Amino acid sequence: MRIENENSDKAVLDELGARLARTRLEQNASQEQLAAAAGVSKSTVERIETGREIKLTSFVRVLRALGRLELLDRLLPEPLPSPIERIRIQGKRRQRAAEPRREEQPPGKRPWRWDWEVDPSEKT
Repeated sequence: MRIENENSDKAVLDELGARLARTRLEQNASQEQLAAAAGVSKSTVERIETGREIKLTSFVRVLRALGRLELLDRLLPEPLPSPIERIRIQGKRRQRAAEPRREEQPPGKRPWRWDWEVDPSEKT
């Protein structure tokens, strides 16, 4: 069965439990072995596999014991930044290349300055 929005909560839990049971059997593990590896009781594994409600932490522990915890990352991926946030993160990009600035002035030429900026010792 495909898990979709139209499914009831009970149908989703039943399907998740059935999938978990198939995964456990593919790994050739008993409910007791899985429970011991996950640090939960055998009745918790039974409740998961029969589609009954459990604590989310128990489900995480069972997934970890099965080596399938990374699947939760695909279930609810981290949200991507908005386009405006991406621009802010990247900063302003250069639009064109610039010529290198010259630090030295040609001999005999000084940069132009206002009269009030000129040091009195420089006046001729």
